[in-house]
Amino acid sequence: MNKSDKTILVTGSGTGIGQAVARKYAKSGYNIIILGRRKEPLIEASKILKQIITDEKFESSVTYYPGVDVSDFEAINAMFDKIGTDLGQIDIIVNNAGVSGPVKIFTNSSYQEFKDCVSIHLTGTFWTSIKALEVLSNTGKIITISTFFTEENKYEQRPYRFRTPYTAAQGAKNRLSECLSWELVDEGIKVVATNPGPVHSDRIYKTVYPKAAAEFLRVGGFPGLSHKHIEEISAALLPYLGDEPEIIDTESKKIATSLAKKYKDLDPVKTQHLAKELLAKIQEIAEKVQNNTKKMIVDNEFLSQEDVAEMVHNLGSDEMSKLLNGKVIPNDRVFYPVKPIVERTLNIEMDKTLEDKTILITTTSTEEKLLNYIKKIAAKINGLNVKQLIVLTHTDEHSLEVSKMFEGFHHHAIDLGNEVTVKKIFNTINSRYGRADSVIHFTGSYDYDKKLTSLDRKGWDNLVDNFVNIPHLVTTESVLSMTTHQALDDPSLFKGAKGNIVIVGPNSPVGKKVGGEVRARSEVFRGALRPYVTTANQELHDVLNSDINLTLVLPGNINGDLPDYDKMENSLIGLCSQESQKNNLIYYIDE
Repeated sequence: MNKSDKTILVTGSGTGIGQAVARKYAKSGYNIIILGRRKEPLIEASKILKQIITDEKFESSVTYYPGVDVSDFEAINAMFDKIGTDLGQIDIIVNNAGVSGPVKIFTNSSYQEFKDCVSIHLTGTFWTSIKALEVLSNTGKIITISTFFTEENKYEQRPYRFRTPYTAAQGAKNRLSECLSWELVDEGIKVVATNPGPVHSDRIYKTVYPKAAAEFLRVGGFPGLSHKHIEEISAALLPYLGDEPEIIDTESKKIATSLAKKYKDLDPVKTQHLAKELLAKIQEIAEKVQNNTKKMIVDNEFLSQEDVAEMVHNLGSDEMSKLLNGKVIPNDRVFYPVKPIVERTLNIEMDKTLEDKTILITTTSTEEKLLNYIKKIAAKINGLNVKQLIVLTHTDEHSLEVSKMFEGFHHHAIDLGNEVTVKKIFNTINSRYGRADSVIHFTGSYDYDKKLTSLDRKGWDNLVDNFVNIPHLVTTESVLSMTTHQALDDPSLFKGAKGNIVIVGPNSPVGKKVGGEVRARSEVFRGALRPYVTTANQELHDVLNSDINLTLVLPGNINGDLPDYDKMENSLIGLCSQESQKNNLIYYIDE
C-alpha cells in the first residue's frame, strides 16, 4: 500500500471534465478534494474515486465539499478554512467549475444572468486561486481550464455567438492566468491555463448546441409560430430533447394547452403539432452545428473528457509546469477560420457629421486626467450642432467633485451598475430625444502597479463591474435605444437599425521600461473586452442584420507612450458620425 503525500483540489468535479481530472489523479495516488453545488454527484464521484484508489492499492483520501458555488465568497472562504484545519497543504488546484450561462442574443439575456455567468467563470477562478494560496505548497500549481473560443492570435478574435458573458469571462481567465504566473513566481508557484476545444459532454449535446439552435430559430422564425411562441416552446421542451415519443407528446401537449390559454389566437391541437415539429428542427440544427464543427477538426472527433484530463495531468507535472509557466496551452485541434479584426488605423467616411444627433458619453472612471479629457471632447461635440449631448458619470465618493467638473453640460451622476437606473435614463433619452444615435463608454484604467493577488474580494468585484459588467449593460441599453425594446420579442426589428457604440477600454501601461508583470496585469480586462465586443458584433451583424456598430478602442501602445488624446478625440468623433459601418473592428489607434 502506498501513502500519498500529494493533494489536488478540482472545482466543479462531481461530473464531467472535473471528475475525469480527479479520476486521473486518483490513479496517480493523489489525495483528492472535489467540490460542487450539488451533493448527489459528489457522493457518486467520491465512490468512483475511492474504488480507483482501492484498485490501484493506494492509501489516498477523498474529501468532498457539497453546496460550494465558486462564485460564493462565504462558501469558498469557509471551505478553505476547513481544508487548512483538516487537511493542511494542497499541491495542485484545478479551476474547472463553469456553467453554460445564457445561450442567446446578448440583448435578451438578463443583466443578472450575465453577471452570474461572469461571476462563476471569472470571479470563481480568481477567488478560488487567491484563497488557495493560504494552503498551497511552495511548489504548488494552479491550472485553469478555459476554452478555445477565446484564444487570441495576432489580428484575430474568435466570436462565439449567443455566448457573450461566457466569452468575456473566459478571455479574462486566460489573461488572469498569465498575470498570476508573474505575481506568484517568487513563491515558487506555477500557473498554467489550457483551452480545450469541443468536448464530448452532456453540456454541449443537451444544453449548448440545442439552446443555440433554438435561438437561431427564435431569431430566424418558424412557420406558424411567433418569435415569442418559439421562445416559450423551446424553454418548455428542450429538457426533453431525445426522450421517448410518449414523453414528448405529454410535454408538448402541456405547453400547447398553456400557450392556447395565454394567446387566444392559438389552437392547442395545432400548436402541439407545431411544438413537436419545432423540437425536431432544433435537434436537426443542433446536430448540423455539431457535424460542421467536427469537420473543422483534423480527425473529425471532439475531445473526450479523459483527453482534457490527460492534458491537465501533463501540465501539473513539475517538468511541464516549469517549462510552460505563464502560458495558455491550446488543446483544441480545431481549425477555426476567422476574419482579422484588429486594426491600427480608422477607415471611415470622413464626410459624415454629428449634426442633429443625440450623443451619450458614459464613464465609471474617477481618474482626473481622463475626466478632463472627457470634458474636453464633450465640449467639442457640443460645438458640432448636435441635437443633445449627455454625460453620465458613476456615483461614488467623488460624485460631488465630478458633478462640479461637468457644470454647464447635461450631466447626471448615477449608479451605472444598477440595471433599473440605467434603463430609466435610456427611457428618458428615448422619450425626449427619440434615441441615442451614438454612445461612447470610457472604462478608464486601473492601477497596474498593484498586484491582483493583493486585492480583497470587494476590490476585485469592483474591477469586474467596471470593466466587464457595466460595459455590457451600457452596450445592451444603447442597442435597444437605437432599435426598440419591442425587438426583444420580435428580433426582425433589429434589421437595418443604425447607431454607433464605442467602448474605450483600459490604456496600455506607460513607461520607458514596462515589465512583464505590469504588462500581464494590464491585459486581464482588455482580454475580457476583446472577445465580448467580437461576439456581440457578430450577433448584431451576422445574426440580427442590424447596422449598429460596436467598436473597441484600446489606447496606448507597446512602447509605453502616453495615449495621443488629440488623435483619439478625432477618432471617436469620426466613429460616432458614421451612418452604417459594419466593420467589427478593434482599434489600437496609438500603435
